Amino acid sequence: MAIAKAERLMNLALCLLGTGRPLTKRELRTSIEAYIEAGTEDAFSRMFERDKDDLRELGMVIDTVESLDGEIGYLARRDRNRLPPLTLDAEEAAALGLAAKVWQQARLAGAASGALQKLRAAGMPLAGAEQETFSALEPRIPAGEAAFEPLMIACRDRRPVTFGYRKSNAAHPEQRQVEPWALECWRGHWYLAGFDRDRGAERVFRLSRISGRVRSRSGAFTAEVPGVVAVRESVAEWAGESATGQARIRLRAGAGYPLRARATWTGERTDGWDELEIPYGHGLGAWLVEFGPDVIVLEPAELRADVVDRLRAVAKG
Repeated sequence: MAIAKAERLMNLALCLLGTGRPLTKRELRTSIEAYIEAGTEDAFSRMFERDKDDLRELGMVIDTVESLDGEIGYLARRDRNRLPPLTLDAEEAAALGLAAKVWQQARLAGAASGALQKLRAAGMPLAGAEQETFSALEPRIPAGEAAFEPLMIACRDRRPVTFGYRKSNAAHPEQRQVEPWALECWRGHWYLAGFDRDRGAERVFRLSRISGRVRSRSGAFTAEVPGVVAVRESVAEWAGESATGQARIRLRAGAGYPLRARATWTGERTDGWDELEIPYGHGLGAWLVEFGPDVIVLEPAELRADVVDRLRAVAKG
């Protein structure tokens, strides 16, 4: 719905900007597909008036012109709707470029590509000599999960959603009712923070574990949205970043480089395995399970039991 309205407003704005003379409501109705599909003249008239008011609220100057025969027309003169020259420093251009690339695998990839072209025209660094001043590593934030776009829209519109969610230690997904607050990418994965209605508390969901469609629900939020939603901090806590102790694991040689990066001690062995000590906190078990047969937990005992239970649940699924 939101995307359809945005497309309708864009088409109306382009019509009003692209004409050399005022256009009547009748001419606009036959020029814009959404208006053509309006059921009745009254439905079209209400839709047009709302769209015209929305464009004016967005800052567009629309003139109402009466012809000699008394017919009303509408026109948006380019000289009155021209933005000042856009100037971006290198850091701003790079940040906007990265934001546009979030959509590289989403439905608005075409729009993002067009936006990048405009950013380059406004001074965004191009490939070649200009780009050499930046890092040789190009950051990417993929948005390939099917749940990304509907959740982004739900966060923006403050609409509750339902979806199937499979926890790392569960064989099958369960239905969740969530009031979505914010999305954030952390260590290559997208996470949603929001209020879980069934549990009556804030929760963080990893998008790759959402199964099936994300369905929007009517009604207002029941919980207050925090002024600052610290998605990354919440994920870090649940992922064991807030360590309360040390864990000792055995890791297959040549595997598990993210674990090696966190190790506080590493001991090499001669049987194809290494022993590591890593910070131990809430959620570490769920992370270790992702490395499958390349990890063996030695201690503490409760972490070993947690990982074994999770692996058994995955095997049953």
